[in-house]
Amino acid sequence: MALPEYEIFALRYARLEERTRRDNFIVHDPHDDAMPMDYFVWLIRNGDRAILVDTGFNARAAAERGRTLARCPIGALAHLGLTGEQIQDVVITHLHYDHAGNLGLLPNARFHIQDEEVNYACGRHMCKGLFRHAYDIEDVVDLVRRVYANRVVFHNGREEIAPGVEVVRIGGHTNGLQSVRVHTARGWVVLASDASHYYENMEKPSPFPIVFNVGDMVQGYDTLRALAQSPEHIIPGHDPMVRERYPFWGDPVNDIVALHLPPKATA
Repeated sequence: MALPEYEIFALRYARLEERTRRDNFIVHDPHDDAMPMDYFVWLIRNGDRAILVDTGFNARAAAERGRTLARCPIGALAHLGLTGEQIQDVVITHLHYDHAGNLGLLPNARFHIQDEEVNYACGRHMCKGLFRHAYDIEDVVDLVRRVYANRVVFHNGREEIAPGVEVVRIGGHTNGLQSVRVHTARGWVVLASDASHYYENMEKPSPFPIVFNVGDMVQGYDTLRALAQSPEHIIPGHDPMVRERYPFWGDPVNDIVALHLPPKATA
C-alpha cells in the first residue's frame, strides 16, 4: 500500500540578529561575520491529519532571553487554515525553551517525545547550569502535567507516529533530541530540528556549541543523511538559509515556506 504524501511548512516566528559565526560552531571559526538565528515551528499535513512539530516560545521567554518575537507560533497556524484547538498531535523534538513553550494553546493535542528527553530534562544533569540554561522550568512542568493527564506519548528510538511520519532519536544536542522523517511528493524529507542548527554544522562538520554529547551529535549527521532522500531533503533547525532556499507559501509577510516543494533554482 502506497504511503501517504504530506505537505510540510516552516513557520518562522522569531529571530536573533546578534550572533556571529564564532557563536555557532564548536570548532573555532576565526570570522566575526554576522550569522543570525531564525526560530521555526513546522506543520506536517495532508487531507487526513495535521501534525505540529515543536511549539516555540512566548512573549515572556522572549523578554527574558532577549529574543525578537515576531508572532505567536501557534497563532501563525491561522495562515494555514488551522487553530491551536484543531491540532491533535504535536511532536516535541526536545524541551529547550524555544521548542516546547505554548503548550496551553494546544488544548486538544497529545505530545510525542522521546523517553530520554524527559529523563534528561528531569534528571541529575539539570543540577548543572551548563545543561539546564536552555530549558524553561515552566515548559518542563507543563509537559509533566500533560503526562499525568494521559496526553503524552513516549517514544524510544525510531518509531512511526502515522503512516509516512517517523520520529527518530538523534541525541547529541540534548540526550533525547529527536528528528522527524516525513514522506512527501519529492521523497523523504527530514526535519532535523537541532540535530543541526545550520546547514554548515553538518557540512563542516562542526557542531553547535550547546551540546550534551559531541560524539552523538556528529554521528547524528550521518543518521540524518541516511534517513533523507538526499542532502537537499534535510532541513536544519535555525538556519535563515531555509527561507532563501524554499518558496514562500502565500503572502511572504506571513513568513511561511513550503518544504515539500523542491528548493528554488540557484543562479
